[in-house]
Amino acid sequence: MATNSLHSLLLNRHHNHLTHQLPDSTTTSTATIFLKPTSTTSLSSSSTTPPRTTTFSLSATTSSSSYTSPTSTSQPISFDLLEQHLSAQNFRQADEETRRLLIVLAGESAQKRGYVFFSEVQFIGAADLKAIDDLWRRYSDNKFGYSVQKKIWQKVKKDFSRFFLKAGWMKKLDTEVEQYNYRAFPNEFTWELTKETPEGHLPLTNALRGTQLLNSILSHPAFEGVEEEEAEQAEGEGDNGKFGEKNKNGVVKDGSKVSVKTVFKPNYGF
Repeated sequence: MATNSLHSLLLNRHHNHLTHQLPDSTTTSTATIFLKPTSTTSLSSSSTTPPRTTTFSLSATTSSSSYTSPTSTSQPISFDLLEQHLSAQNFRQADEETRRLLIVLAGESAQKRGYVFFSEVQFIGAADLKAIDDLWRRYSDNKFGYSVQKKIWQKVKKDFSRFFLKAGWMKKLDTEVEQYNYRAFPNEFTWELTKETPEGHLPLTNALRGTQLLNSILSHPAFEGVEEEEAEQAEGEGDNGKFGEKNKNGVVKDGSKVSVKTVFKPNYGF
Protein backbone atom coordinates (compact mmCIF):
# COMPACT_ATOMS: atom_id res chain seq x y z
CA MET A 1 0.00 0.00 0.00
CA ALA A 2 2.80 2.45 0.91
CA THR A 3 4.68 1.50 -2.27
CA ASN A 4 1.64 2.25 -4.41
CA SER A 5 1.14 5.60 -2.67
CA LEU A 6 4.79 6.57 -3.21
CA HIS A 7 4.59 5.55 -6.85
CA SER A 8 1.46 7.63 -7.31
CA LEU A 9 3.14 10.63 -5.68
CA LEU A 10 6.20 10.43 -7.96
CA LEU A 11 4.02 10.04 -11.00
CA ASN A 12 1.96 13.05 -10.10
CA ARG A 13 5.06 15.16 -9.47
CA HIS A 14 6.41 14.13 -12.84
CA HIS A 15 3.32 15.55 -14.50
CA ASN A 16 3.19 18.66 -12.37
CA HIS A 17 3.33 21.18 -15.29
CA LEU A 18 1.73 19.42 -18.22
CA THR A 19 0.24 21.54 -21.00
CA HIS A 20 -1.88 20.43 -23.88
CA GLN A 21 -3.78 22.00 -26.79
CA LEU A 22 -7.51 22.30 -26.39
CA PRO A 23 -9.22 22.37 -29.79
CA ASP A 24 -11.89 24.98 -30.32
CA SER A 25 -14.32 25.47 -33.14
CA THR A 26 -13.38 29.12 -33.60
CA THR A 27 -9.99 29.86 -32.05
CA THR A 28 -6.95 27.89 -30.93
CA SER A 29 -6.25 28.38 -27.24
CA THR A 30 -3.40 27.13 -25.09
CA ALA A 31 -4.55 25.65 -21.78
CA THR A 32 -2.05 25.44 -18.94
CA ILE A 33 -2.84 22.72 -16.42
CA PHE A 34 -2.12 23.49 -12.79
CA LEU A 35 -2.00 20.74 -10.20
CA LYS A 36 -3.67 21.78 -6.95
CA PRO A 37 -2.62 19.68 -3.94
CA THR A 38 -5.35 18.30 -1.69
CA SER A 39 -4.61 16.28 1.44
CA THR A 40 -6.33 12.95 2.00
CA THR A 41 -5.80 10.34 4.69
CA SER A 42 -5.35 6.67 3.88
CA LEU A 43 -5.52 3.95 6.62
CA SER A 44 -3.06 1.03 6.52
CA SER A 45 -3.48 -2.20 8.52
CA SER A 46 0.27 -2.43 9.18
CA SER A 47 0.61 0.99 10.73
CA THR A 48 -1.16 2.63 13.63
CA THR A 49 -0.30 6.08 12.29
CA PRO A 50 -2.17 6.67 9.11
CA PRO A 51 0.22 7.71 6.34
CA ARG A 52 -0.58 11.06 4.74
CA THR A 53 -0.62 10.99 0.98
CA THR A 54 -0.99 13.95 -1.31
CA THR A 55 -3.06 13.82 -4.46
CA PHE A 56 -3.47 16.52 -7.08
CA SER A 57 -6.50 17.90 -8.86
CA LEU A 58 -6.32 19.31 -12.36
CA SER A 59 -7.50 22.80 -13.29
CA ALA A 60 -6.96 24.63 -16.57
CA THR A 61 -6.75 28.32 -17.40
CA THR A 62 -7.17 29.35 -20.99
CA SER A 63 -5.43 32.32 -22.62
CA SER A 64 -7.02 33.61 -25.81
CA SER A 65 -4.96 34.63 -28.81
CA SER A 66 -7.41 37.42 -29.83
CA TYR A 67 -6.94 41.07 -28.74
CA THR A 68 -9.67 43.59 -27.98
CA SER A 69 -8.76 47.25 -28.23
CA PRO A 70 -9.71 49.49 -25.31
CA THR A 71 -13.08 51.18 -25.59
CA SER A 72 -12.77 54.80 -26.64
CA THR A 73 -14.45 57.38 -24.42
CA SER A 74 -15.14 59.70 -27.34
CA GLN A 75 -18.44 59.21 -29.10
CA PRO A 76 -18.87 59.80 -32.83
CA ILE A 77 -20.59 63.05 -33.72
CA SER A 78 -23.80 62.82 -35.72
CA PHE A 79 -25.09 65.63 -37.92
CA ASP A 80 -28.37 63.86 -38.67
CA LEU A 81 -30.49 66.08 -36.42
CA LEU A 82 -29.00 69.21 -37.97
CA GLU A 83 -29.79 67.91 -41.43
CA GLN A 84 -33.34 67.05 -40.39
CA HIS A 85 -33.97 70.59 -39.18
CA LEU A 86 -32.40 72.17 -42.24
CA SER A 87 -34.19 69.92 -44.72
CA ALA A 88 -37.48 70.84 -43.04
CA GLN A 89 -36.53 74.54 -43.17
CA ASN A 90 -36.64 74.72 -39.37
CA PHE A 91 -33.82 77.23 -39.24
CA ARG A 92 -34.38 78.26 -35.63
CA GLN A 93 -33.95 74.66 -34.45
CA ALA A 94 -31.03 74.20 -36.84
CA ASP A 95 -29.33 77.22 -35.33
CA GLU A 96 -29.73 75.77 -31.82
CA GLU A 97 -28.40 72.40 -32.97
CA THR A 98 -25.40 74.08 -34.61
CA ARG A 99 -24.59 75.80 -31.34
CA ARG A 100 -24.87 72.48 -29.48
CA LEU A 101 -22.58 70.74 -31.97
CA LEU A 102 -19.90 73.40 -31.62
CA ILE A 103 -19.94 72.97 -27.85
CA VAL A 104 -19.58 69.20 -28.16
CA LEU A 105 -16.83 69.46 -30.77
CA ALA A 106 -14.88 72.06 -28.77
CA GLY A 107 -14.18 69.60 -25.95
CA GLU A 108 -14.99 68.69 -22.38
CA SER A 109 -14.37 72.14 -20.91
CA ALA A 110 -16.80 73.77 -23.31
CA GLN A 111 -19.39 71.11 -22.55
CA LYS A 112 -19.15 71.72 -18.82
CA ARG A 113 -19.25 75.49 -19.31
CA GLY A 114 -22.10 75.47 -21.80
CA TYR A 115 -20.47 77.66 -24.43
CA VAL A 116 -17.29 77.87 -26.51
CA PHE A 117 -14.29 80.09 -25.86
CA PHE A 118 -12.66 81.53 -28.97
CA SER A 119 -9.43 79.75 -27.97
CA GLU A 120 -11.23 76.37 -28.18
CA VAL A 121 -12.29 76.73 -31.82
CA GLN A 122 -8.88 75.41 -32.84
CA PHE A 123 -9.81 72.03 -31.32
CA ILE A 124 -12.78 71.63 -33.67
CA GLY A 125 -11.86 69.42 -36.61
CA ALA A 126 -11.88 71.03 -40.03
CA ALA A 127 -13.94 68.17 -41.45
CA ASP A 128 -16.60 68.60 -38.76
CA LEU A 129 -16.86 72.35 -39.18
CA LYS A 130 -16.98 72.00 -42.94
CA ALA A 131 -19.72 69.36 -42.65
CA ILE A 132 -21.86 71.81 -40.68
CA ASP A 133 -21.23 74.52 -43.25
CA ASP A 134 -22.01 72.21 -46.17
CA LEU A 135 -25.41 71.35 -44.69
CA TRP A 136 -26.32 74.99 -44.16
CA ARG A 137 -25.38 75.89 -47.74
CA ARG A 138 -27.11 72.87 -49.25
CA TYR A 139 -30.49 73.57 -47.69
CA SER A 140 -30.41 77.34 -48.14
CA ASP A 141 -29.40 77.57 -51.79
CA ASN A 142 -25.96 78.80 -50.68
CA LYS A 143 -27.46 81.71 -48.78
CA PHE A 144 -26.51 80.58 -45.26
CA GLY A 145 -23.35 79.08 -43.79
CA TYR A 146 -20.00 80.05 -42.29
CA SER A 147 -18.24 80.11 -45.65
CA VAL A 148 -20.91 82.48 -46.96
CA GLN A 149 -20.37 84.70 -43.94
CA LYS A 150 -16.62 84.63 -44.49
CA LYS A 151 -17.01 85.92 -48.06
CA ILE A 152 -19.07 88.83 -46.78
CA TRP A 153 -16.57 89.46 -44.00
CA GLN A 154 -13.73 89.57 -46.49
CA LYS A 155 -15.63 91.90 -48.80
CA VAL A 156 -15.98 94.44 -46.00
CA LYS A 157 -12.28 94.14 -45.12
CA LYS A 158 -13.04 92.10 -42.00
CA ASP A 159 -14.88 95.00 -40.39
CA PHE A 160 -17.38 93.35 -38.05
CA SER A 161 -19.61 96.42 -37.78
CA ARG A 162 -20.15 96.42 -41.51
CA PHE A 163 -20.44 92.64 -41.53
CA PHE A 164 -23.28 92.79 -39.00
CA LEU A 165 -25.07 95.28 -41.23
CA LYS A 166 -24.62 93.10 -44.32
CA ALA A 167 -25.77 89.94 -42.52
CA GLY A 168 -28.78 91.71 -41.02
CA TRP A 169 -27.63 91.31 -37.43
CA MET A 170 -28.12 95.03 -36.81
CA LYS A 171 -31.22 97.15 -37.34
CA LYS A 172 -31.77 100.75 -38.30
CA LEU A 173 -32.83 103.05 -35.49
CA ASP A 174 -35.55 105.63 -35.84
CA THR A 175 -33.32 108.67 -35.52
CA GLU A 176 -32.61 111.75 -37.62
CA VAL A 177 -29.11 110.53 -38.39
CA GLU A 178 -28.94 106.96 -39.63
CA GLN A 179 -27.92 104.77 -36.72
CA TYR A 180 -27.94 101.07 -36.19
CA ASN A 181 -28.03 98.77 -33.19
CA TYR A 182 -28.02 95.02 -32.60
CA ARG A 183 -31.17 93.03 -33.14
CA ALA A 184 -32.80 91.38 -30.14
CA PHE A 185 -32.64 87.61 -30.05
CA PRO A 186 -34.64 85.72 -31.14
CA ASN A 187 -37.67 87.66 -32.34
CA GLU A 188 -35.89 90.29 -34.42
CA PHE A 189 -33.94 87.78 -36.48
CA THR A 190 -35.23 86.13 -39.64
CA TRP A 191 -35.88 82.39 -39.40
CA GLU A 192 -37.26 81.92 -42.91
CA LEU A 193 -35.55 81.62 -46.25
CA THR A 194 -37.00 84.34 -48.46
CA LYS A 195 -35.75 86.75 -51.08
CA GLU A 196 -35.59 89.45 -48.40
CA THR A 197 -33.50 87.36 -45.98
CA PRO A 198 -29.97 88.82 -45.89
CA GLU A 199 -27.22 86.63 -47.25
CA GLY A 200 -25.17 85.06 -44.46
CA HIS A 201 -27.89 85.75 -41.88
CA LEU A 202 -27.54 82.26 -40.38
CA PRO A 203 -26.14 80.53 -38.41
CA LEU A 204 -25.82 83.05 -35.61
CA THR A 205 -22.70 83.32 -33.47
CA ASN A 206 -22.83 84.73 -29.97
CA ALA A 207 -20.96 88.02 -29.79
CA LEU A 208 -21.91 88.56 -26.16
CA ARG A 209 -18.25 88.36 -25.19
CA GLY A 210 -16.98 90.22 -28.25
CA THR A 211 -16.17 89.18 -31.81
CA GLN A 212 -13.22 86.88 -31.09
CA LEU A 213 -15.35 83.73 -31.29
CA LEU A 214 -16.77 84.64 -34.70
CA ASN A 215 -13.32 85.72 -35.84
CA SER A 216 -11.91 82.32 -34.85
CA ILE A 217 -14.68 80.45 -36.67
CA LEU A 218 -14.37 82.44 -39.89
CA SER A 219 -10.56 82.16 -39.74
CA HIS A 220 -10.66 78.39 -39.15
CA PRO A 221 -8.61 76.20 -41.56
CA ALA A 222 -11.88 74.59 -42.65
CA PHE A 223 -12.58 77.72 -44.70
CA GLU A 224 -9.12 78.37 -46.09
CA GLY A 225 -10.44 77.61 -49.57
CA VAL A 226 -12.88 80.53 -49.50
CA GLU A 227 -11.61 82.95 -52.13
CA GLU A 228 -10.93 86.49 -51.09
CA GLU A 229 -12.34 89.20 -53.31
CA GLU A 230 -11.40 92.80 -53.80
CA ALA A 231 -12.88 94.97 -51.08
CA GLU A 232 -13.88 97.63 -53.59
CA GLN A 233 -16.18 95.15 -55.32
CA ALA A 234 -18.38 94.94 -52.24
CA GLU A 235 -18.42 98.65 -51.37
CA GLY A 236 -22.03 99.72 -51.63
CA GLU A 237 -23.09 96.49 -53.38
CA GLY A 238 -26.79 95.85 -52.85
CA ASP A 239 -27.15 98.80 -50.48
CA ASN A 240 -27.97 101.57 -52.99
CA GLY A 241 -24.95 103.47 -51.77
CA LYS A 242 -26.02 103.56 -48.12
CA PHE A 243 -22.89 101.81 -46.99
CA GLY A 244 -20.75 102.55 -50.01
CA GLU A 245 -17.43 104.28 -50.20
CA LYS A 246 -17.20 107.48 -48.23
CA ASN A 247 -14.99 110.38 -49.09
CA LYS A 248 -13.05 112.43 -46.59
CA ASN A 249 -16.22 114.34 -45.62
CA GLY A 250 -18.10 111.15 -44.77
CA VAL A 251 -20.43 111.47 -47.77
CA VAL A 252 -21.34 108.26 -49.58
CA LYS A 253 -22.02 107.88 -53.29
CA ASP A 254 -25.64 109.01 -53.14
CA GLY A 255 -24.70 112.20 -51.28
CA SER A 256 -26.28 111.23 -47.94
CA LYS A 257 -24.47 111.02 -44.65
CA VAL A 258 -24.48 107.91 -42.54
CA SER A 259 -23.47 107.31 -38.97
CA VAL A 260 -23.25 103.69 -37.90
CA LYS A 261 -23.54 103.02 -34.21
CA THR A 262 -20.91 100.38 -33.58
CA VAL A 263 -20.86 100.16 -29.80
CA PHE A 264 -20.88 96.46 -28.94
CA LYS A 265 -23.50 96.22 -26.22
CA PRO A 266 -23.86 92.84 -24.48
CA ASN A 267 -27.62 92.91 -24.77
CA TYR A 268 -28.34 89.88 -26.92
CA GLY A 269 -27.75 86.19 -26.45
CA PHE A 270 -27.48 84.47 -29.79
